[in-house]
Formats: sequence, C-alpha cells, structure tokens
Amino acid sequence: MSIGEDKMKAEISVPNPIFKAAEQIAATLGMSLSEFYVAALTAYVTTYQNGDVTKKLNEVYAKEQSVMETEMVAIQIDSIGEGKW
Repeated sequence: MSIGEDKMKAEISVPNPIFKAAEQIAATLGMSLSEFYVAALTAYVTTYQNGDVTKKLNEVYAKEQSVMETEMVAIQIDSIGEGKW
C-alpha cells in the first residue's frame, strides 16, 4: 500500500478456526493481522481478476485458431539447440 492511499475500515465476521489460523500465520510471517488480511484479500482479488482474463482469452481462442506459422515454429526449434534437457 502506498503512502497517502485511502483506506476503508470494514467490520467482518470470521469463523473462529479461520481467525485463529490467520493469527498464527500472520505471527509466523511477522505481520499484523490487518496486514495479513489485506495480503490475503489482495491475493484473492488478483486470482479472481486473472480468471477473468483467462475467460476472455478462452473466448478469443474459441473463435480464432492458435496455430503458429511454420516458419515461427522452425525458428523456435532452431533456438533450442542441441543441448541435453
């Protein structure tokens, strides 16, 4: 979070086992519980938004082929070289 960024206070209810687990993880990570909740929500929101991107890409590729041109495939194969993997 950057300095000067607005914050919204929220009151939420969390089941006891989740709350206790969150407290333990936050302590292990050296974070306040508030910092932990912000990090957890950020990760969840990011995952959800990335799912939206995946959905949009799936819509595009349902209409368009995702086949590479033969020349591009040859260039990629050549760039790998003869080394062992």
